[in-house]
Amino acid sequence: MKRSAPPKLRLLSLGVGVQSSALLLLSAQGAVPRFDYALFADTGWEPAVVNRHLERLEGVAAGAGITIRRVSVGNIRHDALDERHRFASMPLFIAKTDGSLGMARRQCTSEYEVLPLKRQARRLLGYPHTARVPWGVYAEQAIGISTDEFHRAKDADVACLCNVFPLLDIGWTREDCRAYLAVHGLGDTPKSACIGCPYRSNVSWALLRAEEPEAFADAVEFDAAIRHGHPAATMRGMPLEGTFYLHPARIPLGEVELGEEAEAGERGARRGPARVRSATGRSGERGRVRAFGRRGACEPAPTRGRWSWSRSHWRRPRRSWRSGTGTWGRRAGTSSASGSGMPTGCW
Repeated sequence: MKRSAPPKLRLLSLGVGVQSSALLLLSAQGAVPRFDYALFADTGWEPAVVNRHLERLEGVAAGAGITIRRVSVGNIRHDALDERHRFASMPLFIAKTDGSLGMARRQCTSEYEVLPLKRQARRLLGYPHTARVPWGVYAEQAIGISTDEFHRAKDADVACLCNVFPLLDIGWTREDCRAYLAVHGLGDTPKSACIGCPYRSNVSWALLRAEEPEAFADAVEFDAAIRHGHPAATMRGMPLEGTFYLHPARIPLGEVELGEEAEAGERGARRGPARVRSATGRSGERGRVRAFGRRGACEPAPTRGRWSWSRSHWRRPRRSWRSGTGTWGRRAGTSSASGSGMPTGCW
């Protein structure tokens, strides 16, 4: 959607993961337009490593005049076991009574992350929930989606928000973000996930067990408590669909053989500093960042060789070999990430 008026606010949806952390650091260094606020959706069940990393990012943001706000609607663990609370379904693995396997609906992300961020954006715009936001008043919401997951980039579903994706504009992958963070002392940036997230891999579970044994024991306890679904359903006599588990093996989490992967660490996040790609081209020409607010909100530039917007999703760049540059659709003097226009000074 093309908008004629500039955004009233520039927000960052801060997931505390690799991509959003890199995006915050880029903004703090002036490589992309400065955000007014970075919003972190706190589910109340975050590992200690995530909270420690968020404190580091708060120091980075404060130095650049960016305010980080924690947004929360409750504790997802407590709510899931509270018979008086509406249950926001978690993507639990189900062993059904008829012998088949299934998975519960995923509502927790919307309930504890997406909706609270929207409400906070409305408050910052000056129009809290139930108040009508005038047409043309909106906030740009930057989301840390890199080129290796471009399929996740979508328009906002409310008129008061305009989603933008600066990492797609500069053509960075997750590995580019990791290398950039490593150069600036943040190479150990963790993957953001709740303690009891069913999407954790065996490596992630093993790492949690090794580094935060109390948190892992908490997840094991929750796994046992949620075995027959939400307590309110049991009390109301609703038919039991099956038994619920945090692990895809559909056995108690404490009995899962996680291996010794914790010693080696989670792939990527604990393997040490990533190799930093060269940011200087053959001609030494200084590249530039295509600032996401420069063209007008939500109006992507139809530049060949870059990611482009088409029918509510980002489209891969067409191969465009430019003679004399020895690159794939990028200018000399830029980062070696596909299509990147990252200034050399950011490294």
